[in-house]
Amino acid sequence: MFSFLKKNRDASQLCAVVGLGNFGAQYEATRHNAGFIAVDAMADALGASFRKNHRVNAMVADVRIGEKKVLLVKPLTFMNKSGEAVSALLRYYKVAPESVLVIYDDIDLAPGILRIRKEGSAGTHNGMRSVTGVTGTQKFPRIRIGVGAQPKGGDLVKHVMSRIPEESRQAAVKAAEAAQDWVKNGTEHAMSHFNGSV
Repeated sequence: MFSFLKKNRDASQLCAVVGLGNFGAQYEATRHNAGFIAVDAMADALGASFRKNHRVNAMVADVRIGEKKVLLVKPLTFMNKSGEAVSALLRYYKVAPESVLVIYDDIDLAPGILRIRKEGSAGTHNGMRSVTGVTGTQKFPRIRIGVGAQPKGGDLVKHVMSRIPEESRQAAVKAAEAAQDWVKNGTEHAMSHFNGSV
């Protein structure tokens, strides 16, 4: 595990796909774990398995997509402290923010919608706020998975911790395909082929 990374940590030879979420059985199939669902789908498609990496406080799998070396990452910090794991990832593997794709849920998008962006603000998402806040940069490409807004007058925490709609689960699986396209062809190509509804 990680043998190719020990030999070569050149950022030009390495990229990462980070799914945001919370560990624990009670969180597995929730809206807030759309990022984990996407990265798990990517690992399944590539025949990869995760192991705990104490250096970055995350579950990490290493894969190759074409000629590219790729880390699949699920932070163990819980959602609101995701930036701690991502910051450690940048430092330890010497990978640039522009080479780290972050996947997460978005209540401002309808279930089943994907939005890919090259960089930008975190919006209302606490996990992405942690990533940009701790690292001090917004230069992370990202895939947002629509999970729908809470009902009017409803509790936001209960909403994002509720069961993920089937449309959003399918969008998370599609996000795994989009992430592979991002690795192979870059953000602009992924945007043109995957932005929109599944």
